[in-house]
Amino acid sequence: MEQFLLVAAVHFLALLSPGPDFFLVARASATAGWRTASGACLGIALANGVFIAIAFTGVSILQEGSALFIALQLAGCAYLLYIGGLFLRHAGRSDLQSAEVGIGHGWVQNLGMGFTSGILNPKNALFYASLASMLAASSAGWKLVYGVWMFTIVLGWDLLVAVAIGNRRVLRRFAQVLPWLERASGVLLILLASAVLMRLAWG
Repeated sequence: MEQFLLVAAVHFLALLSPGPDFFLVARASATAGWRTASGACLGIALANGVFIAIAFTGVSILQEGSALFIALQLAGCAYLLYIGGLFLRHAGRSDLQSAEVGIGHGWVQNLGMGFTSGILNPKNALFYASLASMLAASSAGWKLVYGVWMFTIVLGWDLLVAVAIGNRRVLRRFAQVLPWLERASGVLLILLASAVLMRLAWG
C-alpha cells in the first residue's frame, strides 16, 4: 500500500505541471467550453491508457534481477531524475495565460487532437515505462489497479482543468501555487528514483 501511495502521488503531481496536453485542454475549454474540451480530455486519457498498457505488459515479461531488468530500472531512474531536475529548475516559469489563445473545434475533433497530442508525446512513454519498470515485480492484479488508477486520474484531472479554466479566479490562484507544485513534483520524482537506486545498490 505504501508503494501504491508513493507511485500515485508521483503520478498525480507530475500531472500538475502544465505540458502540451494541459495547454490543449485549456485552449479548448477557453474557446469552446468544457463540454467540448472533454473530448480532448478523453483522447489524452486514452493515449495514456495505451502507454500504460504497453509499459505494464512489456515490462511484465522481464525477470527480476536480469541484466535487462536492471538496465531498464536504471534507465527509468535516470529519466525520473532528469524530469525531477527539470521541474525544480523551471518551477514558476510556466505561462498559463498562453492557454487563453486558441481556436474552437467540435467534440470529435478535440477527441482526435487529444489522442494525437498524448500518443505523440515521448515523455508519456518514458514516464510510464519508468514507473512500470519499478513495479515489474508486482502482481497482475496490482498492475491492473495501477493502470486503472492512472487512467482515471488523468481523465479526472483534465476534466477538472477544463471545467476550472473558464473561471479566471481559479486560474489566477492555480498560477500562484504552481511553482510549489512543480517543486514538490521534482522532489518526489528524485526521491523515488533515489530509493530504487539504493535498493539496487544494496540488493
